[in-house]
Amino acid sequence: MRIERVLVANRGEIAVRIIKACQEMGIQTAAIYSDVDEDSLHVQVADEAHSLGDPTPSESYLNIPKIIGIAKDCDADAVHPGYGFLSENAEFASACSKAGLKFIGPSSEVIRSMGDKIQAKKTMKSAGVPVIPGFTGEESETIEEACKRVGFPVLIKAAAGGGGKGMKIVANHDELNGAIESARREAQSSFGNDELLMEKYLEKPRHIEFQILADEHGKTIHLFERECSIQRRHQKVIEETPSVALDDELRKRMGLAAVKAAETIGYTNAGTVEFMLDKDGNFYFLEMNTRLQVEHAITEMTTGVDIVKWQLKIAAGENLSLDQSSIHRHGHAIECRIYAEDPEKGFIPSTGKLTTVDVPNGVNIRHDTGVKEGLEITPYYDPMLAKLIVHAENRQEAIRKMHWSLSNYITLGVTTNVPFLRAIIENEHFKDGDVDTHFIDTYFKDWTMSTELPVEVLIAAAIDDIGKTSVGERAEASMKGHDVHSPWKSAGPWRIDH
Repeated sequence: MRIERVLVANRGEIAVRIIKACQEMGIQTAAIYSDVDEDSLHVQVADEAHSLGDPTPSESYLNIPKIIGIAKDCDADAVHPGYGFLSENAEFASACSKAGLKFIGPSSEVIRSMGDKIQAKKTMKSAGVPVIPGFTGEESETIEEACKRVGFPVLIKAAAGGGGKGMKIVANHDELNGAIESARREAQSSFGNDELLMEKYLEKPRHIEFQILADEHGKTIHLFERECSIQRRHQKVIEETPSVALDDELRKRMGLAAVKAAETIGYTNAGTVEFMLDKDGNFYFLEMNTRLQVEHAITEMTTGVDIVKWQLKIAAGENLSLDQSSIHRHGHAIECRIYAEDPEKGFIPSTGKLTTVDVPNGVNIRHDTGVKEGLEITPYYDPMLAKLIVHAENRQEAIRKMHWSLSNYITLGVTTNVPFLRAIIENEHFKDGDVDTHFIDTYFKDWTMSTELPVEVLIAAAIDDIGKTSVGERAEASMKGHDVHSPWKSAGPWRIDH
């Protein structure tokens, strides 16, 4: 089929990314927006835009009938869900198909099969893909009996969810019953399903994922791995590729396992197979994200493959012309997620008007964003403002480039995590590649900005507070990265990725 017009069922930086890819390919684009997103960047760059009205997620970007109706009204022939919101919603994919719209992603059946973590784990195990020992509910034993078999510590998880909700680490038998009850309550509240699974808790695990591309004619390849171990509250913060933890032999085995996983379920379009890697070099299937990932940019930077354009080509029925043997990776890339949040206060999100946005420019520096100066950052959606991506010949140079870029990243009006990101990049353990999923809890649990800043920066900030000089203001913005008068009120579940 030929795709003439795509409705982008998302917002922010990923909507802008998709819209630009479509326009480069000569495809018309239609954006959707809620009342508070009317002035957003994705609305401005799209060929046309349609209002969703009410800004609450359930009435805007999660409203399937409303989105399908807009797609039909604007004569779209395809829908790109981006990530988050409805991107992994099987009902949405099915609704698109029933309405005669091409869903740019895998089939609803595949989405459903991978959305059920218990079923996904069983499928991968039967396909010969390594899975973490544990309990899926199918065994002729209780969770308690399975814990004795596997041995503590263990991880109790919600079967129907992600993003850390309903997830409890249990160190010993005495903690088990309380953890199970708590996890069930949280799972029921968050996902409407209190079913649990249990996995052996891995000490010092690394989070490694492989990017997959699969066409609709049976061809599947991978675009190598991404290291996503730097996380806070089970949410990724910094990603990089390649991972220093993988040698060529392990990389090949994991890549083959990722392709096998995708082929087993009949996967099509772009997706990601996620693994946990233990300290002894053993890897285990974690889950499959049946969508485009936030961190796809670092794969694009190192391989030269435009993943979003290939999503569109595959959805149009084109053959995947890329061969596994022809995919080569060059250099090293790092991505930092820029959030409107305060790391000193438990990463509480920040709201307010972006009065100044001044970002670094240079060779192999990429800035994916959906915001601009004057835009109001509201409490309705995920607080990610942008992604800062750098590419260099090797990891050491990439770290230096990212440090420089973060040091020259200026925002005013809301608190951001820029100083926190810079502190991680400066950390000797990070520089050595000595990371795991507990990195932030281990080294930055009680991090405060004042302990990280040199005296001259604090003086500059103080000058700004007193005299409001332009130099002081820029120093504060660059080095402190926030406005301390940014209020926040919770607006419900809006996390976009995990």
